[in-house]
Amino acid sequence: MMPSLLPWQQQDWVHLQAYAAQQRIPQALLVSGKKGLGKQHFVNQFAYSLLCAKPHADGLACGQCHSCVLLNAETHPDYIVVKPDGLGKSITVDQIRGVIVRLTLKPQFDGYRVVIVNPADAMNTNAANAFLKCLEEPAGRTVIILISERAKALPATIVSRCQKMALTMPDRETVLAWLQQQKPGLSPCDIEILLDLAQLAPLLALQFANDETLNLRNTCFSSWMAIAQRRSHPVIVAEQWQKLPGPSLIFWMTSWVIDMIKCGYQAGQHQLYNPDLNKPLQALAQRLELKGLYQWYDLLLVSRQRLQTPINKQSLLEEILIQWLQLNQSTHHGRITTTSRHIDTFN
Repeated sequence: MMPSLLPWQQQDWVHLQAYAAQQRIPQALLVSGKKGLGKQHFVNQFAYSLLCAKPHADGLACGQCHSCVLLNAETHPDYIVVKPDGLGKSITVDQIRGVIVRLTLKPQFDGYRVVIVNPADAMNTNAANAFLKCLEEPAGRTVIILISERAKALPATIVSRCQKMALTMPDRETVLAWLQQQKPGLSPCDIEILLDLAQLAPLLALQFANDETLNLRNTCFSSWMAIAQRRSHPVIVAEQWQKLPGPSLIFWMTSWVIDMIKCGYQAGQHQLYNPDLNKPLQALAQRLELKGLYQWYDLLLVSRQRLQTPINKQSLLEEILIQWLQLNQSTHHGRITTTSRHIDTFN
């Protein structure tokens, strides 16, 4: 049976099906959106629809024709997926050349052929240059779909040749109802917190629920607070953390410092990324120097970029946590009363 659309994707699906109704299906489509919205799932539904012999009235694949059977078995010859060979690796020029060779042949079925590149921003320079030829000289009956959560990282020459579609952010009520169906054992309070941590990204919130991210975040927060209270040493905590996912650690610490700044500006609890940590963050905000908070925030932003390079993660975490200790050793008591500053909200 073919998977159905996710609840928050209905509006975007109607928009996409308008192309089909007008017989204006784009030869190249760039689907973008933040992590956790289900971009691959959405694109798959569109690909299945194009390849299905008897799609339903709403455009979704029937799930029963020969093409759908092959798609379910992941053996459809006209469904081509290009992705990195491993975590952190690039899409290489050899992979793209392989696709180009396949596109010189006619589709094996009478309908469309679909090529999906995910994530498109993983193409290295040579791969992107080679792929440009596919977009400039598209093969007959072929639809190319690029998926990216960092569309701005793509070369302008590629973006300009694609029809663009940014997936709509879901409303909170829809996501909460969906998460409650997926994880009926979780309390409404925990679901709310997970959704805040995931910045309203449903699949990311579900992943957090499945891998007990909330418990891990709480444990890390306790260690972070222990450094602030001089009950633990930054080097010891960095050693404990170096086996944990670096992006998550940087994200959590960045959200904590943003919440502290918001607390200093008397923001309400509902405006925080971590409303459940309001009291300890409020207490920190009342005694820490604003200038020092901004400096530590800047270090976190730089560290987020450095994580994408070959770097000793433990040394990076030591630098972050030592500066956090030094910030808490300051005797200044800066209250936020005058100037404000733009805060990057992870987008």
